[in-house]
Amino acid sequence: MRFPRSCGTLVHPTSFPSNYGMGDLGHEAYEFINFLEETGQTIWQVLPLSPTGYGNSPYASYSAFAGNPYLISPDKLEEKGYISTDDLSKARLPITVEANYEASYQKKDELYKKAFEEFRSSNSKEDQKRLKAFKERNSYWLEDYTLFIACSNYNNREPWNKWDKDLAQRKSSALKKAKKRFAEVIEYETWLQFEFFEQWNTLKDYANSKNIRVVGDIPIFVDHNSADVWSHPEYFAVDKQGNRKLVAGVPPDYFSDTGQLWGNPLYKWEALQKDGFSWWIERFKQMFDLFDAIRVDHFRGFDEYWEVKASEENAINGEWVKAPGVELFTTIKKKLGSLPIIAEDLGLMTQGVEDLRDQFNFPGMKILQFAFDSDSTNSFLPHNYSQNCVTYTGTHDNDTTIGWYKSAPEVEQHRAREYTRSDGQNIQWELIRLGMFSVADQAIFPLQDFMNLDSSHRMNTPGTVGDNWNWRYTPDMLQNVDTQQIKKMAEMSNRLP
Repeated sequence: MRFPRSCGTLVHPTSFPSNYGMGDLGHEAYEFINFLEETGQTIWQVLPLSPTGYGNSPYASYSAFAGNPYLISPDKLEEKGYISTDDLSKARLPITVEANYEASYQKKDELYKKAFEEFRSSNSKEDQKRLKAFKERNSYWLEDYTLFIACSNYNNREPWNKWDKDLAQRKSSALKKAKKRFAEVIEYETWLQFEFFEQWNTLKDYANSKNIRVVGDIPIFVDHNSADVWSHPEYFAVDKQGNRKLVAGVPPDYFSDTGQLWGNPLYKWEALQKDGFSWWIERFKQMFDLFDAIRVDHFRGFDEYWEVKASEENAINGEWVKAPGVELFTTIKKKLGSLPIIAEDLGLMTQGVEDLRDQFNFPGMKILQFAFDSDSTNSFLPHNYSQNCVTYTGTHDNDTTIGWYKSAPEVEQHRAREYTRSDGQNIQWELIRLGMFSVADQAIFPLQDFMNLDSSHRMNTPGTVGDNWNWRYTPDMLQNVDTQQIKKMAEMSNRLP
């Protein structure tokens, strides 16, 4: 599927300003969409919206289907009459450039429980009708997820294979007992999902009404400690006790002598294929309902993946194994129709990956920060682009452009200055201009680059733990963006709607 020539911004909802310690789907999300409209941009790209696990990473989740309940806006709950203005005032936290997840979770848990009790005691027939429709629409995953969370909470968030044996292995008697025991928690978790999706769909409808398309993100692998692996062990490389047998990663390369051992359980592709790829069809179906297009992370893994035994300490001793990517996307296309997919084809690509991408006409990604470490044949230089691609200055995994330039070797800085015919003083705008005026169908830029921010504002540093996913902006930072410059570039480069 080809996308129209356009431009947009990459920013995750947790980065929005709010009074509750982290960004959410409230007022500032709507203000951001107004900013996109004002600047002539028609794309908003986000990271995964799923519940975050260890390290608050949106790429480490308890579910491939559920929404992150902490993105629920308390202000929207107050507008519905579920909580009071006084409740909100007690939950306020300072608006800073870093998320305070721990305090935010604590404050929001208190608000959500009050809101749930109010919803339960006063819900109308219309509320009941919408909730029932939500349950039916999401029946494939919702019951398993809410039971998983209830059991996980009871077991102090221990991995599910450490639970009581009968529950871990989903014996019918154990499941029946747990559903009865945790009925209240299950009802509450179901409401959280209902409220999340109501708020998200309302926000997306608002974006679409402004002619703005929302691009989501689908990680190829899922966490071992997730409702997905617990409820469908037949699709994952785990033993009868639920322990991982084979895990994902990447082999040793320029960045790491021992490779990267991600630890996600690999798929049993034969079992998935035999079942008509039903789990993947359900996953993509939901994603296409939630977003106008999706970026598929680690696209290479659909052509071949690095298989490592779970007992290994690093990723050295692995092997490449072929995946049924052609069969998968052929089946999904047959079941769901057009596939508005962006292929994350970064890193060392093979002919097989390129063939898979091109067979389905998926646009690939071009990162301008990668364009200056070699000669004029570098595929990330705009003069080497094909039209069917998406260009970025950087992604959530890269430094801000100012940060990248300051830390780049002098030879790369020199090439960047020569290519942009500039002195490098406003390198972020020089690269934005390159992307805007390139032949790439889409040009998407991290909000930090529009804000002229340095390395202290980057979102994620791959391979590190602790200080990632925290970045937020304050309201004045968005107000100070040069909106006229963005709109002028969009107009001159024929990217206005």
